[in-house]
Amino acid sequence: MEDIIAFSLEEARKELEAFLTAPDTIPSMTEAVKIMAESLRNGGKIMSCGNGGSLCDATHFAEELTGRFRGSRKPLPAMSVNDPAYFTCVGNDYSFDQIFSRWVEAFGKEGDVLLAISTSGTSKNILMAIEAAKAAGMKVIALTSRKGKPMQESSDVAICAPDAPHSDRIQEIHIKVIHIMIEALEKELGF
Repeated sequence: MEDIIAFSLEEARKELEAFLTAPDTIPSMTEAVKIMAESLRNGGKIMSCGNGGSLCDATHFAEELTGRFRGSRKPLPAMSVNDPAYFTCVGNDYSFDQIFSRWVEAFGKEGDVLLAISTSGTSKNILMAIEAAKAAGMKVIALTSRKGKPMQESSDVAICAPDAPHSDRIQEIHIKVIHIMIEALEKELGF
Protein backbone atom coordinates (compact mmCIF):
# COMPACT_ATOMS: atom_id res chain seq x y z
CA MET A 1 0.00 0.00 0.00
CA GLU A 2 2.83 2.44 0.79
CA ASP A 3 4.20 1.84 -2.72
CA ILE A 4 0.87 2.84 -4.25
CA ILE A 5 0.72 6.00 -2.15
CA ALA A 6 4.32 6.99 -2.90
CA PHE A 7 3.91 6.30 -6.63
CA SER A 8 0.67 8.28 -6.82
CA LEU A 9 2.14 11.29 -5.03
CA GLU A 10 5.23 11.24 -7.25
CA GLU A 11 3.10 10.98 -10.39
CA ALA A 12 0.99 13.95 -9.23
CA ARG A 13 4.15 15.96 -8.50
CA LYS A 14 5.49 15.28 -12.00
CA GLU A 15 2.21 16.35 -13.62
CA LEU A 16 2.16 19.58 -11.60
CA GLU A 17 5.79 20.27 -12.50
CA ALA A 18 5.05 19.70 -16.20
CA PHE A 19 2.10 22.09 -15.96
CA LEU A 20 4.11 24.73 -14.14
CA THR A 21 6.98 24.64 -16.63
CA ALA A 22 4.81 24.76 -19.76
CA PRO A 23 5.41 28.19 -21.35
CA ASP A 24 1.72 29.00 -21.83
CA THR A 25 0.47 28.09 -18.32
CA ILE A 26 0.85 31.41 -16.54
CA PRO A 27 -0.01 33.62 -19.56
CA SER A 28 -3.22 31.66 -20.27
CA MET A 29 -4.30 31.74 -16.61
CA THR A 30 -3.55 35.48 -16.46
CA GLU A 31 -5.61 36.11 -19.60
CA ALA A 32 -8.49 34.02 -18.24
CA VAL A 33 -8.59 36.04 -15.01
CA LYS A 34 -8.54 39.32 -16.97
CA ILE A 35 -11.47 38.15 -19.12
CA MET A 36 -13.50 37.13 -16.06
CA ALA A 37 -12.71 40.37 -14.21
CA GLU A 38 -13.72 42.50 -17.19
CA SER A 39 -17.01 40.62 -17.48
CA LEU A 40 -17.80 41.04 -13.79
CA ARG A 41 -16.85 44.73 -13.80
CA ASN A 42 -19.24 45.28 -16.71
CA GLY A 43 -22.22 43.54 -15.12
CA GLY A 44 -21.66 40.10 -16.64
CA LYS A 45 -21.64 36.71 -15.00
CA ILE A 46 -19.58 33.56 -15.20
CA MET A 47 -21.25 30.28 -16.14
CA SER A 48 -19.46 26.94 -15.77
CA CYS A 49 -20.10 23.41 -16.95
CA GLY A 50 -18.48 19.98 -17.07
CA ASN A 51 -19.25 16.26 -16.93
CA GLY A 52 -18.69 13.95 -13.95
CA GLY A 53 -15.79 15.16 -11.83
CA SER A 54 -15.55 18.22 -14.06
CA LEU A 55 -19.16 19.07 -13.15
CA CYS A 56 -18.11 18.96 -9.52
CA ASP A 57 -15.23 21.32 -10.34
CA ALA A 58 -17.55 23.65 -12.28
CA THR A 59 -19.93 23.72 -9.32
CA HIS A 60 -17.09 24.27 -6.86
CA PHE A 61 -15.89 27.24 -8.92
CA ALA A 62 -19.34 28.86 -8.95
CA GLU A 63 -19.99 28.30 -5.25
CA GLU A 64 -16.63 29.81 -4.32
CA LEU A 65 -17.50 32.94 -6.31
CA THR A 66 -21.05 33.30 -5.00
CA GLY A 67 -20.05 32.24 -1.51
CA ARG A 68 -16.71 32.69 0.14
CA PHE A 69 -13.20 31.66 -0.82
CA ARG A 70 -10.59 32.81 1.71
CA GLY A 71 -12.24 35.88 3.11
CA SER A 72 -15.56 37.68 3.22
CA ARG A 73 -16.55 39.79 0.22
CA LYS A 74 -19.67 40.49 -1.77
CA PRO A 75 -20.93 37.54 -3.81
CA LEU A 76 -19.90 37.45 -7.44
CA PRO A 77 -22.42 36.39 -10.11
CA ALA A 78 -21.57 32.83 -11.12
CA MET A 79 -23.65 29.77 -11.90
CA SER A 80 -22.94 26.15 -12.65
CA VAL A 81 -25.18 24.02 -14.81
CA ASN A 82 -25.83 21.22 -12.31
CA ASP A 83 -29.58 20.69 -11.79
CA PRO A 84 -30.42 16.96 -12.12
CA ALA A 85 -34.10 17.64 -12.91
CA TYR A 86 -33.02 19.97 -15.73
CA PHE A 87 -30.51 17.38 -17.02
CA THR A 88 -33.14 14.64 -17.21
CA CYS A 89 -35.69 16.99 -18.76
CA VAL A 90 -33.41 18.15 -21.57
CA GLY A 91 -31.79 14.74 -21.94
CA ASN A 92 -35.20 13.12 -22.37
CA ASP A 93 -36.84 15.81 -24.52
CA TYR A 94 -33.80 16.64 -26.67
CA SER A 95 -30.51 14.85 -25.99
CA PHE A 96 -27.74 14.65 -23.44
CA ASP A 97 -25.59 16.51 -25.97
CA GLN A 98 -27.73 19.63 -25.46
CA ILE A 99 -27.87 19.81 -21.64
CA PHE A 100 -25.33 22.60 -21.40
CA SER A 101 -25.96 24.44 -24.67
CA ARG A 102 -29.65 24.96 -23.93
CA TRP A 103 -28.77 26.38 -20.49
CA VAL A 104 -26.27 28.75 -22.09
CA GLU A 105 -28.88 29.79 -24.68
CA ALA A 106 -31.40 30.46 -21.90
CA PHE A 107 -29.16 32.37 -19.47
CA GLY A 108 -26.03 33.50 -21.35
CA LYS A 109 -25.71 36.96 -22.82
CA GLU A 110 -23.09 39.06 -24.52
CA GLY A 111 -20.38 40.00 -22.04
CA ASP A 112 -20.78 36.85 -19.94
CA VAL A 113 -18.08 34.19 -19.66
CA LEU A 114 -18.34 30.41 -19.95
CA LEU A 115 -15.80 28.29 -18.09
CA ALA A 116 -16.00 24.96 -19.95
CA ILE A 117 -14.26 22.04 -18.25
CA SER A 118 -13.39 18.70 -19.86
CA THR A 119 -10.39 16.46 -19.23
CA SER A 120 -10.63 15.02 -22.75
CA GLY A 121 -11.54 18.25 -24.51
CA THR A 122 -13.82 16.28 -26.82
CA SER A 123 -17.11 16.04 -24.88
CA LYS A 124 -19.83 16.83 -27.41
CA ASN A 125 -22.10 18.51 -24.86
CA ILE A 126 -19.28 20.81 -23.74
CA LEU A 127 -18.38 21.65 -27.33
CA MET A 128 -22.03 22.48 -28.04
CA ALA A 129 -22.09 24.74 -24.96
CA ILE A 130 -19.03 26.54 -26.31
CA GLU A 131 -20.78 27.03 -29.67
CA ALA A 132 -23.86 28.42 -27.91
CA ALA A 133 -21.71 30.77 -25.82
CA LYS A 134 -19.88 32.09 -28.86
CA ALA A 135 -23.21 32.60 -30.66
CA ALA A 136 -24.43 34.64 -27.68
CA GLY A 137 -21.32 36.87 -27.73
CA MET A 138 -19.79 35.32 -24.61
CA LYS A 139 -16.10 34.73 -24.00
CA VAL A 140 -15.07 31.11 -23.44
CA ILE A 141 -12.35 29.83 -21.16
CA ALA A 142 -11.50 26.16 -21.64
CA LEU A 143 -10.04 24.10 -18.84
CA THR A 144 -8.86 20.91 -20.51
CA SER A 145 -5.73 18.91 -21.30
CA ARG A 146 -3.11 19.15 -24.05
CA LYS A 147 -4.97 16.46 -26.00
CA GLY A 148 -8.20 18.53 -25.91
CA LYS A 149 -7.69 20.17 -29.30
CA PRO A 150 -11.39 20.76 -30.12
CA MET A 151 -11.85 22.82 -26.95
CA GLN A 152 -8.55 24.62 -27.39
CA GLU A 153 -9.45 25.66 -30.92
CA SER A 154 -12.96 26.88 -30.09
CA SER A 155 -12.23 28.87 -26.94
CA ASP A 156 -10.84 32.35 -26.36
CA VAL A 157 -8.35 31.03 -23.81
CA ALA A 158 -7.38 27.43 -23.14
CA ILE A 159 -5.71 26.35 -19.93
CA CYS A 160 -4.30 22.89 -20.60
CA ALA A 161 -3.15 20.34 -18.07
CA PRO A 162 -0.47 17.96 -19.32
CA ASP A 163 -1.71 14.77 -20.92
CA ALA A 164 -1.83 12.11 -18.25
CA PRO A 165 -2.52 8.38 -18.28
CA HIS A 166 -5.66 8.90 -16.18
CA SER A 167 -8.18 11.74 -15.90
CA ASP A 168 -7.71 12.08 -12.12
CA ARG A 169 -4.28 13.64 -12.67
CA ILE A 170 -5.80 16.16 -15.08
CA GLN A 171 -8.58 16.92 -12.57
CA GLU A 172 -5.98 17.54 -9.86
CA ILE A 173 -4.42 20.24 -12.03
CA HIS A 174 -7.87 21.65 -12.82
CA ILE A 175 -8.85 22.14 -9.17
CA LYS A 176 -5.52 23.86 -8.52
CA VAL A 177 -6.16 26.17 -11.49
CA ILE A 178 -9.67 26.92 -10.21
CA HIS A 179 -8.42 27.90 -6.77
CA ILE A 180 -5.61 30.05 -8.17
CA MET A 181 -7.96 31.80 -10.61
CA ILE A 182 -10.41 32.61 -7.80
CA GLU A 183 -7.61 34.03 -5.66
CA ALA A 184 -6.28 36.10 -8.58
CA LEU A 185 -9.76 37.23 -9.59
CA GLU A 186 -10.48 38.48 -6.08
CA LYS A 187 -7.22 40.45 -6.11
CA GLU A 188 -7.93 41.81 -9.60
CA LEU A 189 -11.35 43.02 -8.41
CA GLY A 190 -9.88 44.66 -5.31
CA PHE A 191 -11.11 42.29 -2.61
